[in-house]
Amino acid sequence: MNVQATPAQVQNVCDHVRDRGFVPVELPGADRLAIGVLGSNPSSIRDVIVELPGVVDAVPVSKPYKQVTREWHPDATVVDVATARIGDGSFSVIAGPCAVETREQLITTAHAVQQSGAAALRGGAFKPRTSPYSFRGLGGAGLEHLVEARRLTGLPFVTEVLTPSDVDAVAEHADMLQVGTRNAQNFSLLEAVGDSGKPVLLKRGLSNTIEEWLLSAEYIVSRGNPGVVLCERGIRTFEAATRNTLDLSAVPVAKSLSHLPVVVDPSHATGHRHLVPPMALAALAAGADGLLIEVHPDPENALSDGPQSLTFAMFDDLMRHVSRVAEALDRKVATAPSQEAVPSSA
Repeated sequence: MNVQATPAQVQNVCDHVRDRGFVPVELPGADRLAIGVLGSNPSSIRDVIVELPGVVDAVPVSKPYKQVTREWHPDATVVDVATARIGDGSFSVIAGPCAVETREQLITTAHAVQQSGAAALRGGAFKPRTSPYSFRGLGGAGLEHLVEARRLTGLPFVTEVLTPSDVDAVAEHADMLQVGTRNAQNFSLLEAVGDSGKPVLLKRGLSNTIEEWLLSAEYIVSRGNPGVVLCERGIRTFEAATRNTLDLSAVPVAKSLSHLPVVVDPSHATGHRHLVPPMALAALAAGADGLLIEVHPDPENALSDGPQSLTFAMFDDLMRHVSRVAEALDRKVATAPSQEAVPSSA
């Protein structure tokens, strides 16, 4: 729209768009308002729209993922997860166990990662496992432990949701919903987490291209939920030396194509705890907005993903190195507020 476009002219354009079967979305910018047009083949109405009063131009968005592309939204999106902010230029570390096993295990881990400088807590109450005989989480009891850990440490938490029917129950407690790699193209689930209004951590699918990953994000954003954080966690290749192949090039590629923040999960990517620290630092150097790290008080006896989980000492050492590398890159490491600053209702 023209810089001097009036509210009546904006409304007129939106009405014309709707009358032709498309969906208008107002996009306020620093200098002027733009109006996005969603639907099948919106370019078909370009000639009509461009002639309306107040319209400067009608520019086709070339990418199939319309709302997550920088063509649509050139400025970086910042996702607020309670006290944590992801995408504001700082580096946020989300850490905790792969699965919530017991109250003691989770509370002990939450205190440890908080003291080492994590900005948020991760922990799976519901776990999708390849084998039906593997530990699949504590379910509702796990959510209760996560809520208590948040109260005791001030750390907001992210936890995975597996089915559309679980979204409301998990969203009632969690600060952020995680869509795992196996559900990256579960479109019903993507729409459900989009409808929840809660921030969403979207992992890249096992063999998804970057375009497919961004289209999955589009499903969430198209439901009116812009709070999506992309998570690169390695892709399936022929290489057997690591659990997956960590595609660090996906970080700058995704950030160039999309305005959404990008974090990296070196735990699932490598599958070996000794490989996690170097890949975590490499993710920081590649421009990631944060990390998702698995930490456990006794990795050798963990019920899920023990070989890739860091001990408390290893995580503390990693955070010291993260601080040094971030300083060299003129970046700040985000931390959670002190316990004293956490509202009693948290």
